Parts: sequence; structure tokens; C-alpha cells
Amino acid sequence: MDGTLTDGRLYFDSEGNELKSFSVLDGQGPDPAPPLRLPGRADHRAAQPYGAEARGRPGLETHIGVKDKLSCMDALAARHGLDRARTAFVGDDLPDLDCLRAAGLAVAPANAHPWIAETVHWRTRARAGEGAVREVCDVLLAAQGHVPAILAGAGHGSRDGRSA
Repeated sequence: MDGTLTDGRLYFDSEGNELKSFSVLDGQGPDPAPPLRLPGRADHRAAQPYGAEARGRPGLETHIGVKDKLSCMDALAARHGLDRARTAFVGDDLPDLDCLRAAGLAVAPANAHPWIAETVHWRTRARAGEGAVREVCDVLLAAQGHVPAILAGAGHGSRDGRSA
């Protein structure tokens, strides 16, 4: 997912610490629990701490300060028994190009750099940091046929007692 969970803006607190904003919509999408497997995300920026909600989700690896994203993507895929053809990568700028070219599904948010937008299989309607990751997750869940079970309340935090 690279840095597409944020809108690219940086904020600094009174002590100079870097802060980023995340959309609640995106937080609902990358659920590492079955049926959708999303084993990890990488960000090339310097090792700045993300909030616990963004970085500490069980089953969702976060790699910060990655210099070689393609090697990171390959290692992550190998650990999960996937070849490149079965991977998806969401990226928005030139540091993402190698992974986007290698992934089986290359996705860019609506506000991706134009050169990146020309190389991907699909562009989301949502902008990075404004629901783009959620949109990707929803499309993957629909393509895998999981939406009826989700809407019926099976799993995904349903507490109303319904089952699919």
C-alpha cells in the first residue's frame, strides 16, 4: 500500500515530530483477517512512527524506511507463498514504479503522479488518504465473491448475531 494511506501532507508538532493524517475509511479496508489477505505495507520515507492504529494491526506488517521496495515486496510475497502475479501494489509516485511494474495488479490513487497513473492497471476514484485503500480492498473483496457474506454480517466484527 506504500504511502497511500495518507494524503501526502505532513504536519509537525511543537517538538518537530512529523505527523500524518489517516482516513477512517481506509482503516476499515485493510483488514488482514480472512477472507482478504493483506500481509504488509511499505513506506520509503525515513523511519517516522505511525500511530498505533496504522502500524500495529495484528497480521498487517509495516515496513518503514524501505530503500528497496521491490525486494521487500518479493520477500513478503514469498513468506505468504505468492508469486508476483498474485500480488497487488498500490502506489502513487516514482519510488513505487518498480513494484507497480512487477505486481500482478498495479493500482494508483486518483491523485497519483501522472507518470505513475499511465503505468498502472487501475486508478481509484478516491485520492490517497481519502479512501483509496478502502476502495481497493472493497473491489478485491467483491472480485473474490465475499461481499454477500460481509453484508449478511458474517465475520468482520458483526455483533448483531446474524450469520451468512
